[in-house]
Amino acid sequence: MRHAAVLFSGGIDSTTALYWARGRFDRVSALSFDYGQRHRVELKLARRLTSALRIPHHFIDVDLAQIGGSALTDPGIDLPPENVGTPDSGPPATYVPFRNGILLSLAAAWGEVHGARDLVCGFDVIDSPEYPDTREVFVRAMQEAVNQGTGAAMGGIPFALHAPFVKMNKADILRLGLELGADYSFSISCYAGAETPCGACSACLIRGRAWRELGENDHLVRRLKEE
Repeated sequence: MRHAAVLFSGGIDSTTALYWARGRFDRVSALSFDYGQRHRVELKLARRLTSALRIPHHFIDVDLAQIGGSALTDPGIDLPPENVGTPDSGPPATYVPFRNGILLSLAAAWGEVHGARDLVCGFDVIDSPEYPDTREVFVRAMQEAVNQGTGAAMGGIPFALHAPFVKMNKADILRLGLELGADYSFSISCYAGAETPCGACSACLIRGRAWRELGENDHLVRRLKEE
C-alpha cells in the first residue's frame, strides 16, 4: 500500500497534482499550509474540492510572515504586475524565502508519522523560471536531504519526491488535468487575496494565458459568473 501526501495549495498545479496522484497511489492525503499568505482564501476553497473528492485533508500552520521578505507574506511589499527575477537581481518579490523547502520538510515529518513516503508537489519552472525552489535539481536535493534526515537513513522506508510537471508549462499542466477530469472551479491562483481574480498579478496573467492557449473557459471564472 503506497500512501502519497500531496502538497495542496489549491492552485492549478497542486489541483492537477491531486488528480495525478489519485490514479497512481493506493491512498492519497492532501496537505495544505497556512504560512501567513495574503491569499489564504485558497485554503478555504481547497477544502471544498477535497471534500467533494473525499480525500483526507490536513492543515499545518507555519507563520512565514515572521520571516518576511516576500510580497505574499508582507502587505507592506507591493505585488508586482509581472514576476521579475534574474541571476543578477535575484528572485522576484513574490518569492517566499525557502518556502518549498520548509513545506517539503514539514510534509516529510508528517509523512514519516502517517506512513506517507511519496510526497507529490506541483512545481513547474517553464512559466516561472525565476523561483529557485521549484527546479528539478532542488527536488532531487530535497529528496536526498529527507532520506538522510529521517528514519530512512536507519533502514526505514525511503521517501520519494514527485514533481511530475517540472518540465511542463501551465497550459500543458491544465491540459493534463482536464484529461484527468480535474475541476478547477475552486482553484485560486490570484495573489491579491480575494476569490475573484484581480487579473493583474503575475499569477493571474500566467493562468489567463494558459486557459486562452487551450481555448477553454476558466472553470473558476465560469463558476463565479454563474453564482
